[in-house]
Amino acid sequence: MLSERNVTTPISFDPAQVPVTGVDTHLPKVSGELLAPAALRRRFVAPPVWTPEYLSEPKFSQRTPVAASVLVPLVMRDQLMVLLTQRTAHLSSHSGQVAFPGGKADPEDADVAATALREAQEEIGLHPDHVEVIGTLPIYTTGSAYIVTPVVALVQPDAPLVPNADEVADVFEVPLAFLMDPANHRHHAVDWQGATRQWLSMPYRDANRERFIWGATAGMLRNFYRFLLD
Repeated sequence: MLSERNVTTPISFDPAQVPVTGVDTHLPKVSGELLAPAALRRRFVAPPVWTPEYLSEPKFSQRTPVAASVLVPLVMRDQLMVLLTQRTAHLSSHSGQVAFPGGKADPEDADVAATALREAQEEIGLHPDHVEVIGTLPIYTTGSAYIVTPVVALVQPDAPLVPNADEVADVFEVPLAFLMDPANHRHHAVDWQGATRQWLSMPYRDANRERFIWGATAGMLRNFYRFLLD
């Protein structure tokens, strides 16, 4: 899991309380045919010509840039479900936020996929034997100077999970179809540290609570949406 201890400026506002400036109801959703495992495999083998929409955030850290990977786990149920984590409240940075499992690269990691798989196993106990990596999305640079490669993978529905209680408060799933429908994409803006900061959110209410997906996680999901458009 990405951590920025002692090197970033804490966010002094609650992103979920910042007013919505727009909702993308005018954009088409990704067709259901493209949200099947076989279609996604084909898409990554022969990707379309497309333009990512979110590649970086305004820098708010003095750290030296660090290479990192996150796993974008798509659980193969009756419909594909995106597996996400809720960070524990006691963490010194990004406490309680929704995130993909992931973290910084280790020298021993063979490639970006190896980083994502190792981190997912460490954070939520997802064993690589239950994971099929199908491709990557464009690098996303966070405001905390992480150079993040999203690694997209299909996950067996019976894969056992053992969350690391020190880092992960909860693991939950959101339908991929929900996240690939821009009617669920909200724009926000707030003045912070002398500049206007803008971001996307994709709030999702499950049986337990509203999951406020925003920031880097939402930006990478938006790029996934652009990648899958017809």
